[in-house]
Amino acid sequence: MLRFFVRRLLLGVLVLWITSGAVFVLFFVAPHDPARLLAGKLATPQTVALVNHRLGLDRPLPDQYASFMGRLLHGDLGYSYYNSAPVRSLLASRLPVTASLALGAAVVWLVVGVGVGVAAARRPRSLVDRGGTLLVLTGLSMPTFLVGLLLIYFLFFRLHLAGFGVFPASGYVPLTQDPGGWAQHLLLPWITLATVTAATYSRLTRSSLLEVLGEDYIRTARAKGLAEGRVVYRHGLRSALTPVVTQLGVDLGTLLGGVIVTEQVFGLPGLGQLAWQSVTTQDLPVIMGIVLVASAFIVLANLLVDLGYALLDPRVRPS
Repeated sequence: MLRFFVRRLLLGVLVLWITSGAVFVLFFVAPHDPARLLAGKLATPQTVALVNHRLGLDRPLPDQYASFMGRLLHGDLGYSYYNSAPVRSLLASRLPVTASLALGAAVVWLVVGVGVGVAAARRPRSLVDRGGTLLVLTGLSMPTFLVGLLLIYFLFFRLHLAGFGVFPASGYVPLTQDPGGWAQHLLLPWITLATVTAATYSRLTRSSLLEVLGEDYIRTARAKGLAEGRVVYRHGLRSALTPVVTQLGVDLGTLLGGVIVTEQVFGLPGLGQLAWQSVTTQDLPVIMGIVLVASAFIVLANLLVDLGYALLDPRVRPS
């Protein structure tokens, strides 16, 4: 297991190195005048010259790349010219918001999606199964912004008109400051993401569990007289969760990189909102930092998925 983990970790480091190289090429080599792009359209020639010198763009290309990698290894992601703050500080202040949104929504869609999928797989072609299919089709056909706007209208606007201030429409409260307010502000965004994403997990769980329940060892467990619930949940579901874990790793890695639409709809100051602002203002250092951080999350998520395979399915052995 240790060799397996080390090998996967080294592969992740290689992916991050390739990604950082691609970022360097895209932002420092491909543009005709990267200093002008980083400084902004309204920058004076003196400012452009200062940016050019600070970034070392007046030096040979190998020296520039060595300095770029050196800054990355020391956690220096550059300086935002629009916000007048280090990129690392901006990302650190926004990351708890996106992490709270992504992890909380993941818990909701796992509980709902896996629960509906298991219920549908245990009673195929029943009313429960057909209702689960309807839920899947509804969730897959509704875009995230539409679900968010509907929730704001019915659970915020209409309730406030009736005198019930249960859900706030926007904003964020840190968990350490007020846990109740933290959950209250994130509940509608959690439901928004879970409504769209739980459909995928329900479909994956149903199809995978139906396949596993037809395996020989499941029939053997039933022939030994084990209770149906124990057969399904202890023997079948554990192996059936492999594709669910795969999808969870991809989704969490992507969401932690920034949930742009949901954060914009609910006014959450997370990485997604920061990415949107940086694109509109052409704040390239922040865009570079978000790309690198998002890549790191995706690599970490895939590493955890590989380890989850060996823990969930006894037929999978790291080698």
